[in-house]
Amino acid sequence: MARERQQRLSKHPILDLLDEPTVAFTYNGKPLLARAGEVISSALFANGIRVFGHHPRDGGAQGIFCVNGQCSQCAVIADGVLVKACMTPASPGMEVESCEGFPAIPEDNERVSFHDIPEHETQVLIVGGGPAGISAAIELGRFGIDCILVDDKPELGGKLSLQTHYFFGSVEDCWAGTRGITIGAMLAEELSKHPSVRVWLNTTALGAFYDKKIGVLRDGEYHLLSPQSVLVASGAREKTVVFAGCDLPGVYGAGAFQTLVNRDRISAASRLFVVGGGNVGLIAAYHALQAGIDVAGLVEALPYCGGYKVHLDKLQRLGVPVWTRHTVIRAEGRERVEKVTISEIDEDFRPLAGTERAFAVDTLLIAVGLTPVDELYEKLERYGIPAYAAGDAGEIAEASAAIFSGRLVGRRILRDLGVDVSIPEDWETLAEILRSKPGKTYGFQPPADTAARAYPLIWCTQEIPCNPCTVVCPRNLINIPGSIMEIPEYTDGCIGCGKCVAVCPGLAINLVVNDYDPQGKKALLMMPFEFEMEVAPPNSKVVTVDVEGNTVGNGRIVAYKEHADLDRRKLVL
Repeated sequence: MARERQQRLSKHPILDLLDEPTVAFTYNGKPLLARAGEVISSALFANGIRVFGHHPRDGGAQGIFCVNGQCSQCAVIADGVLVKACMTPASPGMEVESCEGFPAIPEDNERVSFHDIPEHETQVLIVGGGPAGISAAIELGRFGIDCILVDDKPELGGKLSLQTHYFFGSVEDCWAGTRGITIGAMLAEELSKHPSVRVWLNTTALGAFYDKKIGVLRDGEYHLLSPQSVLVASGAREKTVVFAGCDLPGVYGAGAFQTLVNRDRISAASRLFVVGGGNVGLIAAYHALQAGIDVAGLVEALPYCGGYKVHLDKLQRLGVPVWTRHTVIRAEGRERVEKVTISEIDEDFRPLAGTERAFAVDTLLIAVGLTPVDELYEKLERYGIPAYAAGDAGEIAEASAAIFSGRLVGRRILRDLGVDVSIPEDWETLAEILRSKPGKTYGFQPPADTAARAYPLIWCTQEIPCNPCTVVCPRNLINIPGSIMEIPEYTDGCIGCGKCVAVCPGLAINLVVNDYDPQGKKALLMMPFEFEMEVAPPNSKVVTVDVEGNTVGNGRIVAYKEHADLDRRKLVL
């Protein structure tokens, strides 16, 4: 089945397309194709299949939810064995069947044989190969500490492989102003330079035992590890919310959606709705738009969206309706989502009659928060095994905070191992800043000299940890007084280079060029753009809006500026 006949992305403004599907397998007897190494759930989605089985209690259709191995909603039968479809690659000739009710227990009449379990000693075991785990491993590797890093995926990076947006935070400390997918590759490359760190991929940490050993399953073989200490950097799992129809196929986590679209390049929906106005929900909605998927709207139960305002502004500028003090009250459809209904809620979060709105959609993304995957950490503490936590396994925060958290905890482990290593005094403060929730929002302050040849409009008016614009300005005209949580301030003297526009993670800086029109009647506006140019081709007329999506007037696209240094971002003039 060719790409155009499958539900795969045929283009994307940021991501390269992947190889054509060539792996032949069957699902309920029907021949299908998967990409090499592709997990069953993604292959089924690419072939338009959303129902993976039916629940044994009520016969309700089952689909995906987390696509991260944390639940079992995607269970299928592969070659007679019950597996999680999101963790099992499709292989040539594999026979996959839907899981209808309770699966049959496969017959096994072979004599049980016993053999010695491979055992390994190491100074530090790191569980999780995401931003925190890799960053900690690099710190330990620089001092030659013997480490084993285990991760249950086939490649390093964790959620970084899903994050196509520029990161916030500090340029110096966590690569702010660089895309998450790029940071993941950079971290993996740096880790490969440290031979004392052994990386075990496709390896799941199963449990800790009273004899201070850790059991792991590596490529189907059981191993026992005896570490001096353990760092748990296993990330987080998505929370859910209960409402009528919440178990319909098509209702799943926003992180699962990003996995399908950004990692596996699946066109996972035609039209979707988002529940939750934190950063995960806001970013997932933006990623959907980049993939050519219509976003019908987003609801947040609180009176405000808890994510960064610049993320919210991006959606509103693109015409996505956002309702606060609203929630989803039901999803409807026959074996999959076909319609969702939302409602305004009162201060006790109860739906208000008469405020319902219904939307025809095929997907409902749940983005109502995360919870740490910390069960192993708790078991380690119970058995007296020296344990540390980093990233979301320690505290839920942004991935930039996880990167720095890994570095900080890596230094702590080094100290506890007797290594003479310093921990800069400001690291604890910086770690706290990077974990911070958004702070106060201020009114927009235009530059003092709007008659200058060129000047930036900085729409970043909320206290968030971010500083790339201050680093790239060649004349040091943008500064942040105090910590990186403060609002950036501009001093007159702009030369119109546009570097601040290109690097801003929130797409929150525009550049006004006044000398574009010799008659002084029109100004040129430079803006960041992360979509295909066909959306608004050169010389086309467009409706202009303000930072929050309110119509201002009309404009004309003059040209696009593209360059390798822009890292797949365009500047539209």
